[in-house]
Amino acid sequence: MKQEIIRLSQRYVTALGEHLEQGPRGSFLPALRLGRRAVALGLETLDLARIHEQAVTALELASKRDGFIGRAQIFFTEAITPIEETHLAARKAETHLHQLTETLGRRTGELAAANGQLRRSVVRRKAVETALKKSGERYAKLLKDSLQLQEGLRQLTHQVLTAQENERHEISHELQDEIAQTLLGINVRLVSLKQESRSNTGRLKNEIANTQQLVAKSAQSVRQAARKFLNA
Repeated sequence: MKQEIIRLSQRYVTALGEHLEQGPRGSFLPALRLGRRAVALGLETLDLARIHEQAVTALELASKRDGFIGRAQIFFTEAITPIEETHLAARKAETHLHQLTETLGRRTGELAAANGQLRRSVVRRKAVETALKKSGERYAKLLKDSLQLQEGLRQLTHQVLTAQENERHEISHELQDEIAQTLLGINVRLVSLKQESRSNTGRLKNEIANTQQLVAKSAQSVRQAARKFLNA
């Protein structure tokens, strides 16, 4: 590394001397090349300033006139340009890195907040799913109970209708029996009247009256049985 710096110093003396010999219109390209080489070697502005001072001393510019010192200073300014640009790029990179760090910090915070919100959403969703599951089980039980009640009501209705039908049949049989007995009694009376009409007129009247009463009683019984049948 030391040898490289020595060679750079020698090249600097040579390039500066040639530039001064070319006059005010001399090219500054060699100065830029020397500056790039200094950057490659990791030198800073102060290091190149020492090399420049050594070159000024070696060329004995202090004893010369014709503006050599000023032109040499301009040469040095051009030589340190790559170093300054490197510093500027480094500062820009540092600023950009700082901005990226701040952005990353914000994004990290936003991501943490989003993750927290996501976790809360997951917890709420699980709670809702649990509630829905419990509600579904409850509604399923209620539906089952409702179906059982409907089946019980259907069976009870069937039993009531069956009992009513049986009662109607019983009333119908009772009515038929009572009507049959009444008609049989009337028929017996009529036969008796037919036989007695030949011999006893007074008794015939009594039998007719009794038969009328029997018919009236039978009609009343039929009406009562009919009303009972209709109200059943």
